[in-house]
Amino acid sequence: MNTGFAHQQSIIDKLPAVIFEYTFFPDGKRDFTYISPRSLEILGLDQKILLQGILSMQQFIHPEDWISLQGSEELIKQQQEWKWEGRIFVKDKIAWVAAIGVPTLLDDGRLILNGIITDISQRKELEQKQYEADKRYRDLVEQIPIAIGIHKQGLLVYVNTYAVKLLGAKNNEDLLGKNVMEFIHPDDKEVAVARVNKALAGEHVAVIEERFVRLDGQVITVEVSSHPFSFENESAVQVIVKDITHRKRAEKTIKKTESLFSQLFQNSPMAIVLLNEQGTVVKINKGFEDLFGYTLEELQGNELNQFIVPDSLETEGNDLNSLITSSKVICIETSRIRRDGTYLSVIIYGIPVHQDDATIGIFGTYVDITDQKRIEEELKVRNTELDNFVYKVSHDLRAPLSSIRGLVNLAQLPGNTDNPKDYLRLVGQKIEQLDHFIGDVLSHSKNLKLDLKIEIVDFRIIIDKTFADLSYLEGTGHLEKTIKIKGTDFYGDSWRIEEIFRNLVSNAIKYRKLNGTLLRVEVNITIGKKGIEIVFSDNGIGIDDHSLQRIFEMFYRASSQSDGSGLGLYIVKNAVDKMGGRITTQSTMGKGTTFKINLPNQYPE
Repeated sequence: MNTGFAHQQSIIDKLPAVIFEYTFFPDGKRDFTYISPRSLEILGLDQKILLQGILSMQQFIHPEDWISLQGSEELIKQQQEWKWEGRIFVKDKIAWVAAIGVPTLLDDGRLILNGIITDISQRKELEQKQYEADKRYRDLVEQIPIAIGIHKQGLLVYVNTYAVKLLGAKNNEDLLGKNVMEFIHPDDKEVAVARVNKALAGEHVAVIEERFVRLDGQVITVEVSSHPFSFENESAVQVIVKDITHRKRAEKTIKKTESLFSQLFQNSPMAIVLLNEQGTVVKINKGFEDLFGYTLEELQGNELNQFIVPDSLETEGNDLNSLITSSKVICIETSRIRRDGTYLSVIIYGIPVHQDDATIGIFGTYVDITDQKRIEEELKVRNTELDNFVYKVSHDLRAPLSSIRGLVNLAQLPGNTDNPKDYLRLVGQKIEQLDHFIGDVLSHSKNLKLDLKIEIVDFRIIIDKTFADLSYLEGTGHLEKTIKIKGTDFYGDSWRIEEIFRNLVSNAIKYRKLNGTLLRVEVNITIGKKGIEIVFSDNGIGIDDHSLQRIFEMFYRASSQSDGSGLGLYIVKNAVDKMGGRITTQSTMGKGTTFKINLPNQYPE
């Protein structure tokens, strides 16, 4: 499947709406020919059922809205933009939906309606609430929907219609003569008494929140203000009460929603930034701080591009902002730069935030794919190495065998009077060469597949054994070695360290000076609790600058002095990498070569 198409399909499937294709066939049939999976959530109908054509639309359309739906089909037949709002039955409930589509007449006579269905129940609910709010406003004009009461010596002597309603009474007779304290919540009575006393003393008391207990026992939250008042020429107190129960609930709901959004924003493992319509930073989450190394104080009010967009991608960064602010959702794979200068490979999702048909901000989400890209690049290198490996192995295996075959044929020629022992000696050399090559190939394979085995490493035993095992090589008779080891215990992979020394010592011997100069090998090992430094030096023929850049490549031979496999230093480099270390080289032609290896000490806690 095309990756871009799959990605687009994934976006469509995740949209909070139903994407559909409805087809009118020339024979009069009509049905859905595509509908996105969100149909189950929004319409209460499974995608497969709708596409099977076994369900009549009239079954789930509210009867009162069915006629308007049928009437709107005239727009489709006229190939005009089609819009419809109505109620549907969703899981035994009624929901409001809005549908919009664009009809297209095909050459074969089919009329295709492509569109989108969205749930507008909340909008309708808000419209209903707005209608109710308007009604309350009309009632306010007509009869002042604020509870007003007057009490003398704590007893109610007057209440308006809204007060009757507020306190759950049938009429004002149910309230008159009652002590106002009967309606105050027990936890608020102490404050209420103090306020009444102030009002009786002629003071105007500021508005505060209190809880009232209605006649039916329901607790409501109100705003109360008290004022000195003269009622029938006697001192009294006027109380103005506003019911804010719904507001408090709404505030609680809003606070909960804001808290949920804030936690989602902050705790998301992905890096998220919120920009305003000018493209400057408003907010970033912890994931963004961790990924890019910047704090909100450093970025807030500034353009993000100047901090994380590389100079070479400045135009791209500006273009992305332009696309997003023009109401386009974007997804792009690109590079960004951390505060410390490190380059990151990221996938950016840019989503515009709209209000009243205007873009008021941008949500940018960054997914770090640096490790994934590194693995992809490493895989490419490994594939190239594998191709070279297969070719080189087949070549280097066949070459000694071909030489052996040639020597055998030569020895069998009629009249050949050469000494057969000479042929056997040459055959033995080729077999030994073949055996060394196979050994290097096996070491390389083992290094790639074998897991690290952490144990305490005895460098003295490993180094002595290495020189002893290679004593058969020509030139070891004129070799002087100096071994210095200091420090604490080292924990690492003994087998890989043996491979490192085997190849370094073997190379030192193979690439010695052939003029009779004594070969000197020095090994200095310094062990610390955190890591180890191994310095391996020889006074051999050295490596020229050009070859020094390639010595760790597979099958590369820096000199024709040896007929080795060309895998030795490649195996060394891979072994060092496997143990999480690094290796550097310095060399001077005619004077020798030095390898410096640093490895972490896998010291147990």
